[in-house]
Amino acid sequence: MFEIKRDWMLYMLLILPMAFFLVFKYVPMYGVTIAFKDFNLFQGILKSPWVGWDVFKEVFSMPEFYRALRNTAMLNLLDLIVGFPAPIILAILLNEIRMNWFKRTAQTILYLPYFLSWIIIGGIVTQLLAPQSGLVNIFFKSLGMLPVPFLTEKWHWLLTYCLVGVWQSSGWGTIIYLAAITSINHELYDAAEVDGAGRLRRIWHITLPGIKNTIIILLILNLGRILTLTFDRPYIIGNSYVIEFSDVLSTFVYRVGLQSMRYSLATAVGLFQSAVGMIFLLVTNFIANKCGEEGIW
Repeated sequence: MFEIKRDWMLYMLLILPMAFFLVFKYVPMYGVTIAFKDFNLFQGILKSPWVGWDVFKEVFSMPEFYRALRNTAMLNLLDLIVGFPAPIILAILLNEIRMNWFKRTAQTILYLPYFLSWIIIGGIVTQLLAPQSGLVNIFFKSLGMLPVPFLTEKWHWLLTYCLVGVWQSSGWGTIIYLAAITSINHELYDAAEVDGAGRLRRIWHITLPGIKNTIIILLILNLGRILTLTFDRPYIIGNSYVIEFSDVLSTFVYRVGLQSMRYSLATAVGLFQSAVGMIFLLVTNFIANKCGEEGIW
């Protein structure tokens, strides 16, 4: 009680953000009960009848769900393998550049795609990589080469999807790692240089250990989202030719749950994604703590 009386102004400042989270984050959680009800728009959440686990049983009996689940995990895993190291490498390379004007220009160019919506990026990708009218394929045809089906053949689409993701998000990650690098004591670099350590040794023994905690925290957060894929990217870049790979849980929910007005089914899939994501987050954080790293908490 003494602490509350002493710091009452700080507690007052907490009221507004706590009210925000309570109203907009916790109260809407009541809506997950739809997953256990035969939801009817006219009856509302309260009066719709309970059906227990029937909606989940229906979801888990659908072959399309398992295809979407496989694709979501696969695309996120590829993003993790291809996209996760990219900002680390870029940040280290930029940190080694001594020309400040080039460094600033490169950061701006790298960060710019992060501000573009996926609608605009989808338009750019189509203009560049369309099978017949894309600039890249027009260039290939002018050289006498066959057009490459970047967007209409599933394996080419998979590569295109990963590279577009790297291009769009690497700049943001690079800024985070560059901020972490600036917190490293520069006297360590000077001492290593005096001892004759080259650039690669300084990167290996000073830069990478200095940003290790940031890498681990971002890795844990990414693993926590292993079954969560935003709707925009696969929906806009995907098409009916590559639906075997482009149909993920978010597009599955949109197509089967929302377009068919089966809100219970859509909520059940969302709840399943959140539960799996939380398990991944807890497990990876536990492993990080056991390995002597800080983790998220």
